[in-house]
Amino acid sequence: MTQVSYPRRSRILSSATTKTAQLSDIHHSQAKRQEIAKRCRVIFERLREQLIVDHHNWFIAINPDKEEYLINPDLQGLIQQIRQKYSDNDLKLTIFCLNDTGNCGRLWV
Repeated sequence: MTQVSYPRRSRILSSATTKTAQLSDIHHSQAKRQEIAKRCRVIFERLREQLIVDHHNWFIAINPDKEEYLINPDLQGLIQQIRQKYSDNDLKLTIFCLNDTGNCGRLWV
């Protein structure tokens, strides 16, 4: 039996090239999410004092491009409102809770 002097390749691109491309895509999408979250946080801070009086612990979804928001006392109700109002799958919203911190849920330390 003859020995092959070079290894057989089963992929067009090496795995190192694809891993690097995947990591750069991940970093790019994380940067986009953080930028959207910063823009939404500015709008949330502006609205919070007005809305927290009547809607304490309600959920708010903010669209940073149009500076529109939706509020609902229940997270599932808010998600249904978002689906009814926006049919675009590429829509970027950030959801906050109308409380002192804006965090949704409990933080375990």
